[in-house]
This record gives sequence, C-alpha cells and structure tokens, in this order.
Amino acid sequence: MLKDYRMTTAEILYHFPDHPALLQSYTWQDLDIAPKFPVLSRFLEFWETKLEGKLHSVKIASCRLIRPTEFRLGTVYNLH
Repeated sequence: MLKDYRMTTAEILYHFPDHPALLQSYTWQDLDIAPKFPVLSRFLEFWETKLEGKLHSVKIASCRLIRPTEFRLGTVYNLH
C-alpha cells in the first residue's frame, strides 16, 4: 500500500493468429503501481515477443485496495 499498489485490470484485444481480421479478448488482472504499470508493461512486452497474436488495444482500470478512510476493524464472523 505504501508504494501505491492497486488492483489493476486490463482488457487486451488482439488479432486472432489464424484469422487476423478477427479480434479476441483477454482479461489480465494483477497488483500493479499506477500510473506507469510496470507489471502490466512487462506482461505486454512478453506478449509481443513470445506470443503470436498481434496486440490491437489495451484498456486499463485500477483501484486502490485500501483507502485511509476505509480501513476499519469491523465485525469478525466465524464460520464452521
């Protein structure tokens, strides 16, 4: 949290390798640091060098995991 890690989701559209006119969607999710997104950048670099589907577009959404005003100790429930 101190380094501003956020839950980051990316919708990756890429060209289907066997039929380049068709687009396929892939959803990627991991903890990453905004606004540079180094983890996502490494994944996209891997994609471009090792996988066949050419990237079309990437949409990114990220949200902080815990905000200072939301950190409270609430009720604890025990389930058997």
